[in-house]
Amino acid sequence: MPDTQPEGEKSAAGAQRLASLDLVRGVAVLGILAINIAGFAGPMASMTSPNMPQPVSPIDEAAFAFSFLFFEGKMRALFSLLFGAGLVLFWERAEAAGRNGDTLQTRRLFWLMLLGALHYLLLWWGDILFLYAVCGLGALLLRPLRDRTLLIIALGLYYFWHLWGVLDSSAAISAETALRHGTASASQLAMLGEWLDPMRSWAAQEMRESTYGFFDLVLVKLQERPFWQFQMVTGSFSETLPLMLVGMVLYRRGVFTGTLSRRRLRAVGFACALGGLGLTALFLGWAWPRHFPPVTMHAALVWGLALPHLLSGCGYAALLVLSTPRLAPTALGRRLIAAGRMAFSNYILTSLVMTFLFYGWGLGLFGTVGPAMQWLFVLGGWALMLGWSEPWLRRYRRGPLEWLWRSLIERKVLTNRA
Repeated sequence: MPDTQPEGEKSAAGAQRLASLDLVRGVAVLGILAINIAGFAGPMASMTSPNMPQPVSPIDEAAFAFSFLFFEGKMRALFSLLFGAGLVLFWERAEAAGRNGDTLQTRRLFWLMLLGALHYLLLWWGDILFLYAVCGLGALLLRPLRDRTLLIIALGLYYFWHLWGVLDSSAAISAETALRHGTASASQLAMLGEWLDPMRSWAAQEMRESTYGFFDLVLVKLQERPFWQFQMVTGSFSETLPLMLVGMVLYRRGVFTGTLSRRRLRAVGFACALGGLGLTALFLGWAWPRHFPPVTMHAALVWGLALPHLLSGCGYAALLVLSTPRLAPTALGRRLIAAGRMAFSNYILTSLVMTFLFYGWGLGLFGTVGPAMQWLFVLGGWALMLGWSEPWLRRYRRGPLEWLWRSLIERKVLTNRA
């Protein structure tokens, strides 16, 4: 998410911003749409396997495989790393301006939590702002620790949580494998039913709710799922917080700022990116011929691919920082940087546009667009974000939601004209 500078710093905000962070953030906010589109187009089960709740064509499977290889988990990791880096950057700038960085950061995260709650309630169930705000508070408490200690905490929590999840899923994975081989026992069939029936039931409920009007959907969330975001926090805290802590360390060590030597950046970038993509490709080579079995896919997405997600996120970040000096002056680079500076506004804008396209209060395309056709909406979303961000920032200092967020932090209406 975007970095918000504390009031009281130099007015030449553009000169102070780290172009590398903005460029990486721009790529991340575009990339996250490539994964979120399956949730927008629905139902949610299709994010786990393209053949849930019903089989799709080979072309759709290929499109799912492409997104899975290059975007799934990797954009989420990149966003979390960036958020951790932004926490440190914000704190440093506040302290340098003679202000209390911890107080301002806490206020900043509180408002993000509230805005995230509104995003969930008014637009989309897949909000990450609330989750990031809660995890950000945890990261803020741990910020004073040394880098080595932060990494021990981060990697210990990250891998313990994911290893536990893999072990907990092993029985269901074995049952699914036995069913595929035609050797499943009655108890294994019952176990699979307990796993798959709720997913199918939830998909059917999503299809019904997708036809509701705007205010009807809001009412459903208030009455039936008021604690949805707290459930997301409990389910994702042990992934998101560790990645934020790693992002804090990477920022301190000069990865995001470009102060790390280009030789090391290149080595880290290629080693991590190729390692992460290679491990993902190995799993993809197993899952794709088997048509992405849902139980195993769920275990892989949530638990089993933790290492390639982390490696890919770090590798993508390093390679993008490495490319910033050459890419930033180009037309594409400028637009990516502008999209990154307005990541908050762009993130919410995509929710608004996509829910209008797919939900019943808009065009009602929910459940009718497969993975291959979803890429048309992704490309349209990318064009929109890249198209409006740079012209907006020629006239205004911040994106509309960045301005609102900062005004709430500073407790006054700030000037936004460039």
